[in-house]
Amino acid sequence: MRALIKDKKIFAWAMYDWANSAYTTTVMAGFFPVFFKNFWAHDLPATDSSFYLGLANSIASLIVVLLAPILGAIADRGSAKKRFLIFFAFMGAVMSGALVMAGRGEWELAVLIYILATLGYSGSVIFYDALIVNVASHERMDKVSALGYAYGYLGGGLLFMVNVLMTLFPSAFGLADAAQAVQVSFVTVALWWAAFTVPLLLWVEEEKRAEKIGIIAATRAGFQQLSATFHELRQLRVVSLFLVGYWLYIDGVDTIVRMAVDYGLSLGFEQNSLIVALLITQFVGFPAAIAFGYLGERIGTKPALYIAISVYIMVCIYGYFLEAVYEFYILAVVIGLVQGGVQSLSRSLYARIIPKNKSAEFFGFFNMLGKFAAVIGPLLMGWVAVLTGSSRLSILSILVLFVLGLFFLSRVNEAEGVQAAKKLESL
Repeated sequence: MRALIKDKKIFAWAMYDWANSAYTTTVMAGFFPVFFKNFWAHDLPATDSSFYLGLANSIASLIVVLLAPILGAIADRGSAKKRFLIFFAFMGAVMSGALVMAGRGEWELAVLIYILATLGYSGSVIFYDALIVNVASHERMDKVSALGYAYGYLGGGLLFMVNVLMTLFPSAFGLADAAQAVQVSFVTVALWWAAFTVPLLLWVEEEKRAEKIGIIAATRAGFQQLSATFHELRQLRVVSLFLVGYWLYIDGVDTIVRMAVDYGLSLGFEQNSLIVALLITQFVGFPAAIAFGYLGERIGTKPALYIAISVYIMVCIYGYFLEAVYEFYILAVVIGLVQGGVQSLSRSLYARIIPKNKSAEFFGFFNMLGKFAAVIGPLLMGWVAVLTGSSRLSILSILVLFVLGLFFLSRVNEAEGVQAAKKLESL
């Protein structure tokens, strides 16, 4: 792993995960949901604020779902992955900082800014993932992908820890109260995100197409290529099988991430205890993601994924029996051990079985499925909870996503996928 860090382009690529994870931890998972209810939408009924918050997330995800494959196709034809990434990254950073402009009760403005920030984050990740083929060889994919997620867990966790301390002890940071501390935290996310994007801007090179092509021609060609990709996906049987399996098990992963705090609250655990659990997951995830990179290289990517998904199956079962806060902390540690592994190994396996010259477009589909993820799971949990009146039974319902995901993953023949991808590249 030390050799990877010494490689400037790999280090710079991984540092973008360090940069953007500040948004996912401090804003998306940490402060925005709580601050939205208690500050921006304090005068709305709780049910209304929950609806508008959910609507904001849905709108941002829907925009990305619609744009991701198209933008990927355009970026491939115009050799513009890096330019698109920079545009979306700085859009996300600026909008994160702009959250400070939304005053108390101004929930409409907060929602608009949040949608734009989330669009910036999600859009940049499409091209960040796609650039892995420009910095890592086939043999190093697992380790490089794992390094990115590891940096993300560490970087996002470090800033989130500082931000949490700011809200707990605002006077120690020269701040008036916790509300001002949260607002300042949004600015720190913007600065962090922008600053640590610079290494990628300087050191990651993108392969240029031989022909020169303008943005209008690239757009036209991108739409044509998108149509062709739908046809190619039918030919790339291995990629199609993987995408179905990935959609199922990553839906389970994202559901646990998004519903864990709500599940803990339903069991009567305190909010501060759940924030501590989130921090635990971040810091455990750092070394664990790196370890899974080595594991994937040692025993194979698919077997390592089998292990990680199997652990999630046990997490669902263990979650059913939770009684005390310390058990929730144990669950946080276990999730931290495998969460980065599932994400990084999925990305590296996918990168191997797609055509390298169409990586942005294919990663557009990959990230589109990621945005569709956590759609089935929460609905399934809610339906089971309403039907049975038990939150504990709802966590067991997620098992079906992991089991089906494992089944489709078992049908993926990596060697066949690599050969099919190389054949398409040569056409």
